[in-house]
Amino acid sequence: MNAFERQKKIYIEGASGIVSSIPVDAQGLENKAIKALSPQAAAYIVGGAGHGDTMRQNRRAFERWRIIPRMLRDVSARDTSIELFGKKHPYPLLLAPIGVLEMAHPEADLAVARAAAAMHIPYIFSNQASVPMEVCAAAMDDQTRWFQLYWSKSDELVASFVRRAESAGCEAIVVTLDTTLLGWRTQDLELAYLPFLRGMGIAQYTSDPVFRRLLGEPDPTPAPKPKITYDAIRTLWNVIRHYPGSFLENTKSGNPRKAVKKFIDIYTRPSLTWENLAYLREITKLPILLKGILHPDDALKALDHGINGLVISNHGGRQVDGAVGTMDMLPRIAEVIKGRIPLLLDSGVRGGADIFKALALGATAICLGRPYVYGLALGGSEGVQQVLANYLADFDLTMALAGCRSIDEIVPESVMET
Repeated sequence: MNAFERQKKIYIEGASGIVSSIPVDAQGLENKAIKALSPQAAAYIVGGAGHGDTMRQNRRAFERWRIIPRMLRDVSARDTSIELFGKKHPYPLLLAPIGVLEMAHPEADLAVARAAAAMHIPYIFSNQASVPMEVCAAAMDDQTRWFQLYWSKSDELVASFVRRAESAGCEAIVVTLDTTLLGWRTQDLELAYLPFLRGMGIAQYTSDPVFRRLLGEPDPTPAPKPKITYDAIRTLWNVIRHYPGSFLENTKSGNPRKAVKKFIDIYTRPSLTWENLAYLREITKLPILLKGILHPDDALKALDHGINGLVISNHGGRQVDGAVGTMDMLPRIAEVIKGRIPLLLDSGVRGGADIFKALALGATAICLGRPYVYGLALGGSEGVQQVLANYLADFDLTMALAGCRSIDEIVPESVMET
């Protein structure tokens, strides 16, 4: 659906008194979602690191660039398609991996997978998902999906995740580099709430044969016995409830508690270095992208190590407070990469104009994050689809009004820095 059709649908429905429950305005969407979420979910999904300065910088970086519209060009037909790794996609948009989506909606990742398939938008499955990748893949038929990889302390588990991703039809592996340690997230800390300790967001692990085998191995550092309180009992109940299998069997086995501890112990590897990437290349032929690159020198190192693409990201401002905005670094990285591999960008994208600006400055595509989760919280799979339809229409309209008929016509000269 192009911009005209989307606008027409909204206005015609409005004439009959039908107004969507999913706000079109980005800030309105966030505000309404916050009200619909629990305080813990709002803190986890909406919050950032420290004082939130990096989140604000992401927006300031976008706002410094201004679009320069060109006139008297026939824009009656537009082509918004792009090519990624030899495959054509109708839009320069992917859904970024976001974990613990059960905090937003009971159907979690599965609802997003269905929306992505319906809208023909690639979905990057989260490593910290609430629904196993195989279940989401089955709901997407032949629509494009990738897999985000958090590099575990166990290479055997890394290999198992990659094998499962390949079997589930994932077409690329996206290695997240900027979360080898959890950022200082003040909103979560104020509530003393981490969803993983409740057994949430670890479905890729509890469904994995290697991880489940690791649960049977001796643990040299057993978990400390918690103080018996009402909240501790409720937390244990949640942990057991989220683990696959019957509640009674899980209660007897103790595996749910073991799984949470094992996840916390091994989910990421702070010692990860460039040399580790060779192992990943050995075990998969899929394209490998690195997510979290912000420095041109790191981008060049990625090329030297045979990496197939980059995601310029600061994790939505959730990891390092006071970091650079992604749009601060996009043109610098594009300048050294010179089109040799695809550049994707996330963090701070809040409308069609942002997509246009990123493409003008060298991005091949952008990854959308929090906004689709807000749609999920407000309307499930249909809410996600409405958010995506609005973003795509906004981008299509921006492209037309700027005088561009295809992605190729969105060039650095289409914008200026102020």
